[in-house]
Amino acid sequence: MEPDAIKKAVGDGLLSFPVTHFDSDNKFDEAAYRKHVDWLAGFKASALFAAGGTGEFFSLNPAEVPLVVRAAKNAAGKTPIISGTGYGTSLAVEIARSAERAGADGLLLLPPYLMFSEQAGLVAHVKAVCKAVGIGVIVYNRDNAILSADSLAQLCDECPNLIGFKDGVGDVDRVIEITTKIGDRLVYVGGMPTHEVYAQAYFAAGVTTYSSAVFNFVPELAQRFYQALRNGDQKTVDRILKDFFFPFVALRNRRRGYAVSIIKAGLKVIGRDPGSVRAPLTDLTDEEIAVLETIVAAADTANLTLEPA
Repeated sequence: MEPDAIKKAVGDGLLSFPVTHFDSDNKFDEAAYRKHVDWLAGFKASALFAAGGTGEFFSLNPAEVPLVVRAAKNAAGKTPIISGTGYGTSLAVEIARSAERAGADGLLLLPPYLMFSEQAGLVAHVKAVCKAVGIGVIVYNRDNAILSADSLAQLCDECPNLIGFKDGVGDVDRVIEITTKIGDRLVYVGGMPTHEVYAQAYFAAGVTTYSSAVFNFVPELAQRFYQALRNGDQKTVDRILKDFFFPFVALRNRRRGYAVSIIKAGLKVIGRDPGSVRAPLTDLTDEEIAVLETIVAAADTANLTLEPA
């Protein structure tokens, strides 16, 4: 897709990150992954992020990323596929190019490995990835890659295919500064872990779309919550937060890395087992999966889900 087209698609509705399926030997299970992406594509996500954070980008080797992207493209129908890329600049460029060749419609540039850098270095990093490809790039503002409004303005001037800004920091004041200064030059995406609990504050800051991890296993619920936010249906928003998201987040916060592990566990709960997470992450315990089963069942009993479109 042309950068402007993927920019529009990203801004049109709810987004999600499919988990990456692994078999019993912890190898990429393409058949199971394609089946999952095909299922998710039926719930009208505006775009899906293949090999993203929830897709365990950090545990994939560079040769696996284009395999995941190509599988997603083959299964997603008309739903755009955005690939993760990241690590140091040379490796991020290499992965970006391989994802583009595999058919990715856009890229999400995750933070570089480990190092904290000055703004000039971060600008050079983002610019190098943008210049290496023709598809649109969304930069993920998170952890050790926090760009200032001035840095983003410079990148917007120098990189026509920089089309989006995703925030995973939670500094709403900074987000307001960026959206005010940059305006509609970029599309803005919420990217906090379980972003639904932050979404109302981000909507007020002008960030009206986000990536939903729980879309992986409760896509109807994720869409209903998103539509309630967009429509100002505060009663439904509050109900879903109370009955599903707050208990879900409490369970997620029990262990480090559970922001990803709990999504794979959710798929196990609904009978769509994607395999285990790769080390260094750990799976939920049997007791924790039982708690998650209760949370999902309570949401279903409360009639919080919708039929797929």
